[in-house]
Amino acid sequence: MTAMTPFHPGEILREEYLVPLGLKPYTLAKHLRVPRTRIERLVAEHTPVTPDTALRLAKFFDTTPQFWMNMQAAFDLAAAATAKKEEIAAIDNYAETRHAA
Repeated sequence: MTAMTPFHPGEILREEYLVPLGLKPYTLAKHLRVPRTRIERLVAEHTPVTPDTALRLAKFFDTTPQFWMNMQAAFDLAAAATAKKEEIAAIDNYAETRHAA
C-alpha cells in the first residue's frame, strides 16, 4: 500500500472552490480582505496557507481553519520526507539502538 502524495492547498482551493463557484482569485481576495497577490500565489501553489489565510478561508467557505492548516501540514511533511528521504532513513530507531547496546 502506498500513500498518496498530498495536494497543495492552493490546488484544492482552485479546483474545488474557485473553479466550481466561478470565483477569480482577485474576487476571493477582496472578500477575504487580503492582497490579491496572496490568493494568486496560493492558487498558483507558490506560497503556503498561513494561519491568517486559513481563518479567512474557513469563515468565507464555512469550513474550519484546521481543514486548511491540516492540508498544508500534510503537504509540507510529504515534501520534507521526499527531500530528506536518505537522511531520515539513516537515523536509527531508538528501540533498536537500545537493544543493541
